[in-house]
Amino acid sequence: MAQALCPAHTTPPQAHPGLSLAGRLGLLSCALSSGLPSNLAAQTPPHFHFPTLAMTIIESLATYGAQLSTAPLSPEVLHHAKRAVIDWYAALLPGAVCEPPTLLEQALADDLDHGRARLALGRAASTRTAALINGTAAHTVEFDDIYREAIYHPGAPTIAAAWAVAQETHASGLDLLRAVVAGYEISTRIGATLGRAHYKHWHNTGTVGSFGAAAAAATLYRLPPNAYAHAMATVGTFAAGLQQAFRMDSMSKPLHAGRAAEAGVLAAQAARAGVTGSLDILEGEAGMGVAMGSGPNWMPMLGDLGQVFNIQHMTFKNHACCGHTFAAIDGALALQQRMGVDAKDLAEVHIETYQPALDVAGNPNPQTAAEARFSLPFVVASALVHGSVRLAAFTPERLADAQVRGLMQRLSLRADAQIDAGFPGQRAARVRLVTRDGREDVFFQPNRKGDPEDPLTDADLDGKFIELAAPVIGDAPARQLLQQLWQLEQTAQLP
Repeated sequence: MAQALCPAHTTPPQAHPGLSLAGRLGLLSCALSSGLPSNLAAQTPPHFHFPTLAMTIIESLATYGAQLSTAPLSPEVLHHAKRAVIDWYAALLPGAVCEPPTLLEQALADDLDHGRARLALGRAASTRTAALINGTAAHTVEFDDIYREAIYHPGAPTIAAAWAVAQETHASGLDLLRAVVAGYEISTRIGATLGRAHYKHWHNTGTVGSFGAAAAAATLYRLPPNAYAHAMATVGTFAAGLQQAFRMDSMSKPLHAGRAAEAGVLAAQAARAGVTGSLDILEGEAGMGVAMGSGPNWMPMLGDLGQVFNIQHMTFKNHACCGHTFAAIDGALALQQRMGVDAKDLAEVHIETYQPALDVAGNPNPQTAAEARFSLPFVVASALVHGSVRLAAFTPERLADAQVRGLMQRLSLRADAQIDAGFPGQRAARVRLVTRDGREDVFFQPNRKGDPEDPLTDADLDGKFIELAAPVIGDAPARQLLQQLWQLEQTAQLP
């Protein structure tokens, strides 16, 4: 009997989805050092069913994720999933022709020109290599989406993994969208629970993104709940990405997204073959919550699972740089317009915002494009001089622009305690401009253009897509691809 209740680790997880209640409890007692009770049945919509026996957090999430391969999704959720995919593709294409993705193609040549997945421009690749390179490319030009409560860019790792596995498995567009929803809903909740304490040292797109990628891949592989849980348990110990990687000139930051995408695919493939993980990897006494955070309470994030869809509350970037700079950029441009002042007539620019924005994007003298994307002084000055911060802001000519550099010297940064208290749920800034003739005014920017409170419309997303994709693949192909992406749920295979 003990042998039946405690199967050997070599037994594939797929063999156990039909265990009886007693058998499942026995399996859990062998696998867990601790477990948390979860009774969600009373709160869960009829399309999603959560067992009431003792489960770890990972198992609860996996039970939900596994059902998303067949559970009906509303038109609104599917629409927002398509918005996420379109925004991801918009960031993917310009990143694909830059370093480090082009360097990865050289480094991983043995994994290319064969396999069922493809890179952004069509080159064949193995599934994991496609996830790695496409995930890196989608995060390279800093134009990818944000779930602000989790301080996290879910698209680059999650959709890169989903896209590669969907190509491998010949999945339909609807299957892809289901996987994207699963990855977003699971990973954003993990990220929001880890919160600000995790973000102090870790890059959430690398750490939390691993779970998004694993969930997306597991959904497309149609793993049963037990194997799905082991995929996420395994990826939890793969999760990595240090903030120090982007505190100086470095190519590491986009690699975090790519590595998370690859790790998620690998974890799902391993679980499909029978590899098991520590199912209490989040809440265990030496788990992620303690080792990489402040030991958060994981239970609240399960309360609205299946009812609230975080993918409907995304931030889509309106500037090609670090999202921590956006409120300051938006506020500076709004105040400049209200005052009717030219940048050359500004004597002083004062920015007050939240502390992590200064920690991550406070570089006063960036020398490279990578550094400039994380420099509040540079991007705010560039916006005031040139009217926007798009990809062209980071060309060598613009990096050396004398007017921008001069205005940077007249710009000050300060953390404001009240604004800081609202982070991460609110990304705000206060801007004060002083002119050479003595006029001054102050503007408070409560949110960023692109946040849920001031979202990019579908038309805005279309414009962003064409702006970023057309220079890479041509205007007509970009418009054709955009049309195909808007119709994903109707397509038998990916474009």
